[in-house]
Amino acid sequence: MSQEDITLTAGDAEVTLQPGNGGRVGGLRVQGVELLRQGERFGCFPMVPWCGRIRDGRFRDGADVHQMPLNSPPHAIHGTARDGAWSIARTSTDEAVLTYDLVKPWPFAGRVTQIAALTPDALTLTMSVETYDSSFPAQIGWHPWFNRTLEGGEPVRLDFTAAWQEERGDDHLPTGNRVEPKPSPWDDCFGMPGGVDVTLTWPGQLELKVASREEWVVVYDEQEAAVCVEPQTGPPNGLNTLPRLVTPLEPLEATTTWTWRRI
Repeated sequence: MSQEDITLTAGDAEVTLQPGNGGRVGGLRVQGVELLRQGERFGCFPMVPWCGRIRDGRFRDGADVHQMPLNSPPHAIHGTARDGAWSIARTSTDEAVLTYDLVKPWPFAGRVTQIAALTPDALTLTMSVETYDSSFPAQIGWHPWFNRTLEGGEPVRLDFTAAWQEERGDDHLPTGNRVEPKPSPWDDCFGMPGGVDVTLTWPGQLELKVASREEWVVVYDEQEAAVCVEPQTGPPNGLNTLPRLVTPLEPLEATTTWTWRRI
């Protein structure tokens, strides 16, 4: 099928998916109000087969060391799938299934499947990485850019309780130490062993909860236009420090659900 944008609708919610632009969610509108920052690089893109930065773009798989392009020098960042065109496997009024076959520079063969399912008050994104060949380390995550303000209202407020914050080194990567969560501004990874649970509140307008059974979330609020709440299956540089293995018998799967209500 073609890679034109897909529109999902449910109640007064509308989602735009962009298979041809990295399989990203290009827009999420509730009662006509756009929640995601607009633009080719924004919306909400899938981070796969890794999340955040890889130190010096290198990761080890057994005895082999693999080098990824340094697209955020001196590191590699956010995976390769956001740079490719995805295929449409299936689509209906309120659900779509997209697929992406991993290609070079990623050194392993595999397939990514992403399902977007919309209801009147929630969007659920599910992603899996499968291999039919050799096993390899991988990560799954999502990188939404939520608008800091909606239609000129008050700035969004972020509320969450993390068990720890990954100490961030001068190279923007976790040092391996866990510290007490610090106040904003953030470009930091937090641990939530009970699952990701972050609430965004646009005062007097909308409350949106980002949830996932995964226990890692990166929160980024250093830009004026938007804030990012990124659930993921491991910390930045996790291909090296906390690899999750995709095998022919066991794919890697993750889900995030965003639930909203007017206030």
